[in-house]
Amino acid sequence: MEADPQLLRQLDLWRDLVAEQQPRWPDQDALRRAVAELAISPPLVFAGEADHLKLRMAAAGRGEAFVLQGGDCAESFAANTADHIRHKIMTILQMAVVLTYGASLPIVKMGRMAGQYAKPRSADTEVRDGVELPAFRGDAVNDHEFTPESRIPDPHRLVRAYNASASTLNLIRAFTYGGFADLRRVHEWNKGFMRNPAYSRYEVLAAEIDRAVRFMGAAGVDFDAIRTVDFYSAHEALLMEYERALTRIDSRTGHAYDCSAHFLWIGERTRQLDGAHVDLLSRVENPIGCKLGPTATADDARALIDRLNPRGEEGRLTFITRMGAGRVRNALPPLLEAVKAHGVPVTWVCDPMHGNTIVSDSGYKTRQFTTVLDEVRGFFEAHDQVGTIPGGLHVELTGDDVTEVLGGAERIEDAGLGDRYETLVDPRLNHQQALEMAFAVAEMLRD
Repeated sequence: MEADPQLLRQLDLWRDLVAEQQPRWPDQDALRRAVAELAISPPLVFAGEADHLKLRMAAAGRGEAFVLQGGDCAESFAANTADHIRHKIMTILQMAVVLTYGASLPIVKMGRMAGQYAKPRSADTEVRDGVELPAFRGDAVNDHEFTPESRIPDPHRLVRAYNASASTLNLIRAFTYGGFADLRRVHEWNKGFMRNPAYSRYEVLAAEIDRAVRFMGAAGVDFDAIRTVDFYSAHEALLMEYERALTRIDSRTGHAYDCSAHFLWIGERTRQLDGAHVDLLSRVENPIGCKLGPTATADDARALIDRLNPRGEEGRLTFITRMGAGRVRNALPPLLEAVKAHGVPVTWVCDPMHGNTIVSDSGYKTRQFTTVLDEVRGFFEAHDQVGTIPGGLHVELTGDDVTEVLGGAERIEDAGLGDRYETLVDPRLNHQQALEMAFAVAEMLRD
């Protein structure tokens, strides 16, 4: 099917709008070459996969599934290795098994992976010791090293981000369809986690899961049939030139899909109704998300629904709330009430990370594990109060044993943050904290 010229024109209307959080590319010729290369590169994901995810997101919106999105705050080229990718997938799969049991629902597994190479920043520049340089905006834009040369936005990094994403997706597919995700194997990993006395409070739940797996074996369940899982990619659709270059017209339907990921979201800083990000994502068929912070109003939510999901399609739009533990119980219910009254289906997901960032006494950007969990509790309480459905969890995590978030059963303290503080932007739950969160949320889902 030949692309509709009118649709192609519409896909470029964002160019006449304000695009927040974009790099100031100094070499426009280099940018054009990079974008041209991306535009003829193979898609990273396929329209049919995005359509399937939309059905899964619709199920989560109805309370028939639960979404787990997890991964790095900002991926890096240096960490794009088989070991790092495997550890993240392993962590998400382990969490998913626990949540499946707690919710008695299928878990929609999604990684902040294979494209999370750019980040919005609160300021265009960064100052250290009196030296002012452009802010680090992620490996897709510039380098984290604090030198004038490293901080120059380099369009070739867009191509590097595409290639790194392609290799990550290749490994994701190999791991999740090659037996790595076998339920019995993942369950054995979780049994290893429970050997640590620090997690004794979850022994009862872990024992129940163990009995369930053994019952399935005794009952003759065909474990070979559940050795594979669907695992989707997601990232913030931030860099407009990258997202537009990877937008394709599906030959089956003639519709546009952003083929940089299965699921794209619009950030809290870029959700302007008349802005470029909302315009472009309103024209693609992927399931999409939009972050809502504590300043979001009922009018904001209704207007975003009308703009991003005018057909009222189930699974199309997910609101990812990031209120902060101290505000979620007051700020979220009015939004839930307004959207419920509006009548258009929305899937609600909790991001308990971004509203709870602090600076420790030692100067590290961090979060308190107890505060993160408290926002999740507040999220569930708000939905229970209004009679709406909590559809999922959106978490910054890594599969490695970093020391970036305070607390947890292993009691990371301020003095220990520097031991393995490796994030380039925001602090992430480490492997053990992520599993601890899964057990805690599983208990909430059962209440």
